[in-house]
Amino acid sequence: MQILELFKKLIESKSETPDDGGLLDFIESYLSDFTAIRVDVEDVKNLFIYKKFGDGEHLCFAGHVDVVPAGDNWDSNPYELVEKDGYLYGRGTQDMKSGVASFVQAVKEAKDFNGTLSLLLTSDEEGDAYYGTIKVLEYLKETNQLPDAVVVAEPTCEERFGDAIKVGRRGSINGYITLKGKQGHAAYPEKAINPIHNLAPRLANMAGVNLDNGDEFFSPSKFVITDIRSGMEVTNVTPNELKMMFNVRNTTLTTQKEVTEFVAKNLDGLDYELKLTQGSYPFCTNVDTKVVKKIDKAIENITDIKPKHSTAGGTSDARFVAQFGIDVIEFGVKNDTIHAVNERTTANEVESLYKVFKNLIEIWD
Repeated sequence: MQILELFKKLIESKSETPDDGGLLDFIESYLSDFTAIRVDVEDVKNLFIYKKFGDGEHLCFAGHVDVVPAGDNWDSNPYELVEKDGYLYGRGTQDMKSGVASFVQAVKEAKDFNGTLSLLLTSDEEGDAYYGTIKVLEYLKETNQLPDAVVVAEPTCEERFGDAIKVGRRGSINGYITLKGKQGHAAYPEKAINPIHNLAPRLANMAGVNLDNGDEFFSPSKFVITDIRSGMEVTNVTPNELKMMFNVRNTTLTTQKEVTEFVAKNLDGLDYELKLTQGSYPFCTNVDTKVVKKIDKAIENITDIKPKHSTAGGTSDARFVAQFGIDVIEFGVKNDTIHAVNERTTANEVESLYKVFKNLIEIWD
């Protein structure tokens, strides 16, 4: 197959989380001279497939074949690759079957590599991700097969192909505050404790406040209030308690400890409970590592663009890779229609991404 033919095959396989649409079996067959290991857990399909060319380093390409549901009001069948006005439309064209097709084709065509090339693929990145990439990495650690470097082919480019790679991601801290009060009659506020009134004058010092100043790679960790609710939806009863939810996309400079201290400072003197959960942890790959330098060079070789190093955006499975002390970066096509109706990319971007990955393999040593 040529790269665009392979891309078409992937798009036309409906693989909504956690269904892999048969793609992992197909890729295993397509890379028939690679050794395949399945790490399926419950209804999640996972594939680790590798080939040892020599005794050098182990370079892994990682990604997911699952996509979010297509939704309604598409101009074409979301599970048919449709070319129109210079674009290729279909669910997963950006996120991230373009990346999967590109690295599958690149490793298939690899001839000389002084080390091991592998792919780590899951059908559960867009879902809870409990049984996806993390389970494969745990298996690889147990069997002493963890890679030296990983490239995750998530869409990263901003204005034009080649302009950005991700060298890290912010973490995500979720917060739940219950502010206690004393229910009462609105006509006798002196006999009640109104948690809304207690919180109101303090909100200005909390909402949208930066918890750190950020650094060269990360924008500041910001306290973002996502929900406040209280009361009985009547006008004559003051509430007994107030619940507030917030999120902090945290840098490496802010942890749950700093968030707890921030809340304590601003709610000092009030009766409240705080619960924190960590959806993901921040990481940043050193820009002097081999994988960053080599992907930068490969991108320049193909596009004549020197990419910027970014940590913007949400989370990806790269967060799991970083937990194992592996150098990891992300690079893929433009990210401007992911999860949207009429998701699209271009043939040129897909072909260029494949060429970047092929060049990365060629210049790795």
